[in-house]
Amino acid sequence: MKISSFFTATLVSMTLAAPALADVMIHDAYVRTSGPTARTGAAFMEIVNDTGHADRLIAATSDVAAKVELHTHIKTSDGVMQMRRVENGFAVAAGETHLLQRGGDHVMFMGLTQSLAQGDLVEVTLTFEVAGDIIVQIPVDLKR
Repeated sequence: MKISSFFTATLVSMTLAAPALADVMIHDAYVRTSGPTARTGAAFMEIVNDTGHADRLIAATSDVAAKVELHTHIKTSDGVMQMRRVENGFAVAAGETHLLQRGGDHVMFMGLTQSLAQGDLVEVTLTFEVAGDIIVQIPVDLKR
């Protein structure tokens, strides 16, 4: 009977703790370049924060580029769209999704160290303030 009670208590405590183990997840990620000789590229994805606290993507790294930065597009006062580095990263509210998409927020690869072809996988480390490092394998999709 005491063994059974121990297992029941352990199972209950594991079940209660499960929501706290929820994490930041990456969905529908892909990398694009303008072609096989491109020197730059970008990664796009959905960042899903299923935790009970806000987080922030603050950096990204990858061996496929000399420099990796977080970027966004802004419209200048004269109506021209320009890409800018985002120093403070991208906030991802608790229970929310932040989209990194073409024409908006994205991970920018500058000084590509190799050609990226359709179907290749690019390893990227995404660094979050709370969740820490998340390593993702992102497919190259030049058709999107």
